Amino acid sequence: MNTWQEVSASVEKRLSAASSGERKVFAAGIAERLMSWHEELPTEDQAPFTMSLRPLLNSVWEGVLGDTTAFTAVNRGVAEYMLGDYCHNDGQDGPDDADEHAAAATLYAAHAYLFGCNDFAVWASRRAVDAIDEHLEYLAEQGEDLPEPEAVLVAELQRQLRDLDLIANYAKDLRHSGTGLPIDTSIRLRVELRSPLARRD
Repeated sequence: MNTWQEVSASVEKRLSAASSGERKVFAAGIAERLMSWHEELPTEDQAPFTMSLRPLLNSVWEGVLGDTTAFTAVNRGVAEYMLGDYCHNDGQDGPDDADEHAAAATLYAAHAYLFGCNDFAVWASRRAVDAIDEHLEYLAEQGEDLPEPEAVLVAELQRQLRDLDLIANYAKDLRHSGTGLPIDTSIRLRVELRSPLARRD
């Protein structure tokens, strides 16, 4: 069986070979799963900054699936973050909410949409792995019986490879998503891509 580091390298290799449009959808899918997970936490455990990013993530989805009018909303959302208190170089002296996994993945997805760079999709992938690793550590501290951590991390990365397989089926459409897609195509992609990528099974 491959180690999680080996499977992670396979994900990164696939991302580097994917089109910009495919990488954007992949990053949005990672962010969606982490955001949904965070939204299911008890209210007292939810990070306000993370929860405030839901509209931004929704706009990212609209954009990556071909609605060019979403660009302004995503651009504004990223600018508000860059100019706000959560984007800082104060280390531990500054607020840390933007370093929460769902928040960071959402910001990576937004940057991936705006700039199309491979790095942002890779960093979103790593955030999903880090989130699971952190959750396993928390469960271990609570004294719960756990599956083998290596197997859980490999399973997450294999899920990411399956996501990339699914997204690749729509490469022809996504190649043109940056310049806009017909409304009926965007609606179809919302059903055939966003819904399955958002599922956490």
